[in-house]
Amino acid sequence: MNIPESDLPRLVIIGAGFVGLQIAKNIDTRHYQLVLLDKNNYHTFQPLLYQVASAGLEPDSIAYPIRKILGKKKNSYFRLASVDSINFETSEISTQIGDLSYDILVIATGATNNFFNNTAIQNHSLPLKTVVDALDLRSKILENFEKALNTQDLSRREELMNFVIVGAGPTGVELAGALAELKNKILPKDFPDLDLRRMQINLIEAAPRVLAAMNETSSKNAHQYLKQLGVQIWTNTRVTDYSNNKVSTDGKTSFRSDNLIWAAGVSGCIPGGIPESEIARGNRVVVNTLGQIKGYENVYVLGDAAYMETEAYPNGLPMLGSVAKQQGNYLAKSLNQKAKNKPVPAFQYNDQGTMATVGRNKAVVQMSRFNVRGWLAWFLWMSIHLMLLVGFRNRLVVFINWTWNYINYNNGLRLIIRPFQRRNHK
Repeated sequence: MNIPESDLPRLVIIGAGFVGLQIAKNIDTRHYQLVLLDKNNYHTFQPLLYQVASAGLEPDSIAYPIRKILGKKKNSYFRLASVDSINFETSEISTQIGDLSYDILVIATGATNNFFNNTAIQNHSLPLKTVVDALDLRSKILENFEKALNTQDLSRREELMNFVIVGAGPTGVELAGALAELKNKILPKDFPDLDLRRMQINLIEAAPRVLAAMNETSSKNAHQYLKQLGVQIWTNTRVTDYSNNKVSTDGKTSFRSDNLIWAAGVSGCIPGGIPESEIARGNRVVVNTLGQIKGYENVYVLGDAAYMETEAYPNGLPMLGSVAKQQGNYLAKSLNQKAKNKPVPAFQYNDQGTMATVGRNKAVVQMSRFNVRGWLAWFLWMSIHLMLLVGFRNRLVVFINWTWNYINYNNGLRLIIRPFQRRNHK
């Protein structure tokens, strides 16, 4: 792997998501040799993937080069690699570009789609976890409207214009709202000779309400906003099969659609070699409140890949970006403290609230003591997401895009850069 030997302890981080990014930025490389590994050469700001998929933003607005993040930080190295397995006994990791030893290992590989062992849905649905997924979905959406314009078959046209989104968490709700605004404000200008009244947006949720992880007030407000935008909501409903453009559910309802978008579940994405006894539900690795795997004090698992129980969260910390960012900052400070032989406290999660946007001037924000809805919540959502983006250029580009879109009701260029390709999703 061509990493030079050093007399400093080697800190290897697998994954350049929120956790890996925070550690890489804050670790003191006077005390550690830093090696960051990722299968992409960029960090993705996942909360805005749905805007890339709905043609509101270009991918380079929410992606940032990892090498630029490391910058001129001494004793730091990045390698483009996927980790296959870990040997805890020899303290080595195996990748497709070679093996590498470590003194301290951080597994921050995040989460992947959970299709609940349904191969039909896995093979034929459209997920939204990566930049590639978002670009594929954008191409699929735009191509289907072009096809709908050219077909004389009304049933086929409705299939092409019917969107079924499975999962009414933040991703599903935000994407449904973005598609509804496309239908109401944007597509009529692009396709004036297409009857967009036939376009349907169906949001399916197995739980009794949308945004089930938020409180009932926020859920009710989001439900109301979605209905105002024309989204059809199906709660207490599970999708059981998808074949030949037919979406089957556990009830009497079925849908004809060429666009099944999967936002219903995630599971930890972890490399091989981790003992089965240390893997909890959701394929997440059990760790203590320091983030360590049992029996290996030099191995940490953080973020969505980790299952950390606390007094406030007996079922494990939620799989949220705020948790990942706080854990990354915590571990960087902890390792810096260790290098100075200072004690390290346990991790404590500070719940800063959750939020979701539904559309223009429509959002919900849930804090510990109060709820905000409407225009103010929408403004808070935009402000916080702008601050969390990596890089001044990205913040500026997204701000200009949002401002222009707000004034002109025109979100993005809606270019089909490459034809849609069906991919195998794990």
